[in-house]
Amino acid sequence: MGKYEELAKVIVRNVGGKENVSSLTHCITRLRFKLKDEGKAKDDVLKAMDGVVTVMKSGGQYQVVIGNHVPEVYADVMPLLGMEEGAADQEEAPKGNLFNRAIDVISGIFQPILGIMAACGMVKGLNALFVAIGLYTDAGGGYLILNAIGDGLFTFMPLFLGYTAAKKFNLKPMIGLVIGAIMCYPTVQSSALSQGGEALYTLFTGTMFESAVYTEFFGIPMIAMDYTGTVIPVIFVVYFASKCDKFFSRYIPDLVKFFFVPMLTLLVAIPAGFLLIGPLASFGSAVVARTVIAIRDFSPLLAGAIVGLTWQILVIFGLHWGFIPVYINNIMTNGYDNVMMPFFACTFATSAVVLAIFFKTKNKQLREMALPNFISGIFGVTEPAIYGILLPLKKPFIISCIAGGIGGGFYGAFNFRKFMMGGMGIFEFPAMIEPDGSMGNLIVAITGVLLTMAIAFVATIIFYKETTGEEKTEMAESNEKEENASAILKRVEIGSPVKGKALKLSSIRDDAFASGVLGKGAAVLPEEGKVFAPADGEVTALFPTMHAIGIKTDEGAEILIHIGLDTVQLNGEGFEAAVSCGDRVKKGQLMIKFDKEWIEGKGYCLETPVIITNSDDFLDVVDMAQEKLEPGDSLLQVLK
Repeated sequence: MGKYEELAKVIVRNVGGKENVSSLTHCITRLRFKLKDEGKAKDDVLKAMDGVVTVMKSGGQYQVVIGNHVPEVYADVMPLLGMEEGAADQEEAPKGNLFNRAIDVISGIFQPILGIMAACGMVKGLNALFVAIGLYTDAGGGYLILNAIGDGLFTFMPLFLGYTAAKKFNLKPMIGLVIGAIMCYPTVQSSALSQGGEALYTLFTGTMFESAVYTEFFGIPMIAMDYTGTVIPVIFVVYFASKCDKFFSRYIPDLVKFFFVPMLTLLVAIPAGFLLIGPLASFGSAVVARTVIAIRDFSPLLAGAIVGLTWQILVIFGLHWGFIPVYINNIMTNGYDNVMMPFFACTFATSAVVLAIFFKTKNKQLREMALPNFISGIFGVTEPAIYGILLPLKKPFIISCIAGGIGGGFYGAFNFRKFMMGGMGIFEFPAMIEPDGSMGNLIVAITGVLLTMAIAFVATIIFYKETTGEEKTEMAESNEKEENASAILKRVEIGSPVKGKALKLSSIRDDAFASGVLGKGAAVLPEEGKVFAPADGEVTALFPTMHAIGIKTDEGAEILIHIGLDTVQLNGEGFEAAVSCGDRVKKGQLMIKFDKEWIEGKGYCLETPVIITNSDDFLDVVDMAQEKLEPGDSLLQVLK
């Protein structure tokens, strides 16, 4: 285990334990869980943890956003799950609606290769750059080897996608790999078949699907296609093969299943792939490419602005995965992408906003976060900045979206293109050099970055106004605004919400609470089943299961009362709420009733943590509890 062992343990525990995890992958910043029951995951606990940026649910995935060090956390989580890296989901099919299932399939297929794709694309782009500036020529061995490094993955893309698609569709990965290899086999490519002489005949003459037939499969015409470097055909062929595999596995005796099932699967799936599935998928790819180009051509500026404006919102919800195949397909089909590339502006809009906050803020903690997030954004990883800084501050996020939209509109108007996949952030620039070595498109790329960053930086400096901890919304709406704004409260008393025995937070049986990563506080072992308001304030969270309630006091302390440990699993049984989210409460007011004896009879521990989730906003949180507590007795003191 590594340096994130403890964090990994807490994450696994709070996603419902290893028995609740079907599979786990990761992208650049997120752990992407497939959970059997998302209701068992403790969103509130995970979101409040040190080391976790936030939690998202999208595309049938439970996403725990970690940040740049997600590979290390992933490496420590996997042994706890008892899974091999990239273990396949054993569920019959992804859950959720059709859209969520589609996003889940796309992300599952493309995620595993995006990192190496970016690396290879970067090498390929740099090789083109060095030739363009005259460092060496494309006739030498240096260029040849570097080009092989950069282009190998993209040439044999069906092999890699065959492997990842097989894992996603619960087919043996090696069968998927073999299918990809067969589809890249030299003698079945259109370029090879056409060298053998004239076409036997042509199908679909006069349409965009016009196709030459050079050979037949036992009398059935085989449409000639080049499958090397393609994306869509192999995915559909592998999907069909997975259905064949399941069918044959059902009827082939176990004694010969080991080799007969793969053989029969290939004998059925491959001819179907070359004769029908592959051509149809290739036609579909061409239609998609032409359609998106036509939409873009209607108004390049507007299309670019829309992509730039909305991209970060799509990233937040994980919906950008639905557009990744379009982006890849455009490059493979047309030799470039100019439809999705306006999102390039968003990366630098985010970085510039964060940089402006670094210069403007007087908050030490925010400054410490801003600079590394700026650097991360320049390198193409913006999620830590989005979740950690922009979204909590709201206005900077809006500014970054608007600046991204302006930059995207600029890119759309000037037909900004990317000619090869790979690279992230500033490392994408080499991929924007035109195939003939001209630099016009690269100049557009750099100009768009400078324009976007200038707009985002200046707008943040002008419009972002930092507020202090005393400038609370509740105070602004109060008749006592001036008095409260000027007053300096030294101590805020938090009473006990229940009658019972006081406990040290560090002594309870839940590591997340006991460690203090969720905030400082104390705990109480209840003697009766009633929870009272520990201070005057507003109910900010009441979980549907009613096992936990959040209160924001008038002084700004954010209190989480968690009744028992793992009681979320009761799904609300044994609990009764007397208040609702948004209600004003007075200290001592009854908020929740719970059946103490019944819950304990179910085997649950009723140790009740009472924590200040925004402890970092205060000088200190002091445990003041005596051994025996009545409701309202001093439990904590928050020092400002």
